[in-house]
Order: sequence, then C-alpha cells, then structure tokens
Amino acid sequence: MEEKTILEEKDEKEEKDELFEHFRFVADKGMDILRLDKYLLHCLANTSRNKIQQAAKANCILVNGKPEKQNYRVKPLDQISILLPNPPHEFEMLPENIPLDIVYEDNDIIIINKPAGMVVHPAYGNFTGTLVNALLFHFEGKTGTNGEPFSPMLVHRIDKNTSGIMIVAKNEIAQMKLSNDFFYHNIDRKYNALVWGDFKEDEGTIEANVGRNPKDRLVMTTFPDGEQGKHAVTHYRVLERFGYVTLIECQLETGRTHQIRVHMKSIGHPLFNDESYGGDQILKGTTFTKYKQFVNNCFKAMPRQALHAKSLGVTHPVTGKYIFFDSELPQDFQDVLEKWRNYAKHKEYEEETELVYDITNREKAMIDGKK
Repeated sequence: MEEKTILEEKDEKEEKDELFEHFRFVADKGMDILRLDKYLLHCLANTSRNKIQQAAKANCILVNGKPEKQNYRVKPLDQISILLPNPPHEFEMLPENIPLDIVYEDNDIIIINKPAGMVVHPAYGNFTGTLVNALLFHFEGKTGTNGEPFSPMLVHRIDKNTSGIMIVAKNEIAQMKLSNDFFYHNIDRKYNALVWGDFKEDEGTIEANVGRNPKDRLVMTTFPDGEQGKHAVTHYRVLERFGYVTLIECQLETGRTHQIRVHMKSIGHPLFNDESYGGDQILKGTTFTKYKQFVNNCFKAMPRQALHAKSLGVTHPVTGKYIFFDSELPQDFQDVLEKWRNYAKHKEYEEETELVYDITNREKAMIDGKK
C-alpha cells in the first residue's frame, strides 16, 4: 500500500512537472468589451491581479498572437493565451548553509554550476539539502533595487545526478520572461554526454515524444507515433570516439524530463552508467576479465550517469542582452574520459600486437611444415 502511495505521488508530480502553465481562451461571441486583466481574473480563479500584470509586463500575454498589456480591451472571438510560472510549493522550504558554485549573479538572475547529487528543489524523498534550500540561505537579508527580498524562482531543472549550468530567477518579472523564453524554446542549452557504442554518422537529430513509461512509472520512454507523451527534439554531434563509448554534445530544442537519457536509449546508445536506462551494464566491448575490471573501475570513478549541462545562452530578462555561460566538465567526468582515452590507445596497440603474433605463428607453421 505504501508503494502505491509513492507512485501516485510521483504521478501527481509528473502532471505538475513543467515549471510554467500555458492557458488559452477564446472570448465569447456575445460578450461585452472588457479589460484584459479583468477577463483573465474571471477565467483564472486562483491567479492574482498582480500575477497577470507581471505576465503582461513580461510579454507573456498574447492576444491574437501579439503581446498586449493588461488594459487591452478584449473583444468577442479574441484568442488569448497567457503563460504563468508554476513553481513547486508542495513543501515548506527552509534556508540551509550549503556551498554554491556561483558563476554569475546580478539583481535579477543567478547562474549556478550545480554538482551531481544535488536535488534542485524539495520533493518526495528529498526534503532538505536542495539547491532551493541553499539559495534561500544565500539570499537571506538581501533585496533588489525595489526593496523586495530576493527569492529563488525556478524556470528549469536538472536531474539530481546530472551536473552543470542552471539559471534561477530572483524576482517575478525575471521569472516570467525566462519562463516565456523556455516555453518558446528561445534558450541555447548544450550538454556533454558519454554514451555506449559508436556512431556511423558525426551528427544527428532525435525527434520522438517523451512521456512516463506505462510499464514502469519511475522512468520515461519514447512514443515515436506521437500519440502519447510530449513533443521532444534532441540534436547531437560526436566530439570524441573511444570505440566502445563515444563523447557527444547534445543540444536541446525542448526540455522534457530525462529527455537526453531516454532519447539516447531509444537509438541504442544509453548514457554511460545510467542506472535508470540500462547504461550501468557493460553494453559494448570484449568478454575479457581485464576489460570488465576496467569498466567497473570507470563506474566507480563516476557513480552516476555521464551527463553534464555544459553551457547556457539566454537573453537577459531585464537588460535584453544575450548572455552566455560555459563550464568545465567536473572532475569525475574528466577522470573517466581520461581512462577511456588511455584504454583506446592501449586497445589499438594490443590489436596490432595480436596481428603480428598471428602472422608470426602462421609463418612458423609454414616453416615447420617444410622441414
């Protein structure tokens, strides 16, 4: 019974997985002309006037495809859409003194290089020790130019065991604008991943809907027919080949839960040491005991999926300038790559040695036969 409750909670969380909500309305044919903010207050019962005003300032309200302010007069048959943040507030969030790797910070945003093992926000099974707890402590006693206290406002997430660059808004207007950019895919995000197997091509694109696996609710899967799940697109290119594994760069067009991990599995290249998607098994290589020991040593050196959010490019929500942030691969990732580089060189040398050995034996046999 307890297990069922946990799964039900996870399903409920999945329904709220997006950090923003998109609403669409069509004004009634016989309605009276009404201010846009009043119309939306009527349509969105649990939304405040302030939220709607902030959305309008951030160009998150479209009428017939064009941004409009809150004083726009809604006419019959107007098509209205609004994007609102949907932050996870299921648990009480308390400040915790946790070290942060801060790449950049100003009055509106903060860029964090998140370590592997850190959960982004409190959720079932992870009530403390999260990025949000750390940011609450970091923001304590600090205010913006308008005198309002800073608050960690999420616009995207990174998996617990994925490392890398994240952007967090510090006020509502920044959150609104960044949420809008994420929703309309106006963010440049690139990841580095080590995956099993080699690729025939140097680059490619995976386009397949992603949704929760009906056979195992704890993981995601692809739905190529598009009848289930959410639209997802991942572009990839090869950075370095090691024979049995390959280092690739992935560029996200969309940002679904576990998108890179499930997309790469769907084409036969699970991420190295990805326990949830089968990458924690030896999928390519030889049956030699030494090779198995080598791979297991790599697993120990990087006890997580080999995925790092390498860079992030975004239009600043207040200044309007394009800003770009890059990061180094964490030490565990670098260590595993170096191990594979050394192995690839050694493997090539072994193959050459074995070839010479075979030729020498055949020649020796021929000589013995002539005697």
